[in-house]
Amino acid sequence: MPLKEIRAKIEKLDAQILNLIEQRTAMAKDVLDAKKALGMPINDVEQNRVVLDRVANAATERGLDGESVKRVFEILIQMNIERQHELSGEGNLP
Repeated sequence: MPLKEIRAKIEKLDAQILNLIEQRTAMAKDVLDAKKALGMPINDVEQNRVVLDRVANAATERGLDGESVKRVFEILIQMNIERQHELSGEGNLP
């Protein structure tokens, strides 16, 4: 397969990844509302650990580097926390 075609496929995958990140971040409002109803803080350290462990294990099962995938999800979690802070009037995001 020519490099140009490979890069086009990667570009499509990148767009899908961005769409999923957008969808995940959009759920911040629902998460924030549920946390408020339960009297929970925005940063749920235990849940963060559960997510990171789950994705690291799933990555390893798929033959991916679990620690690298974990770092990606640490960023996604931080993005969601920042968005929740913004939605609650505490953040710096637009």
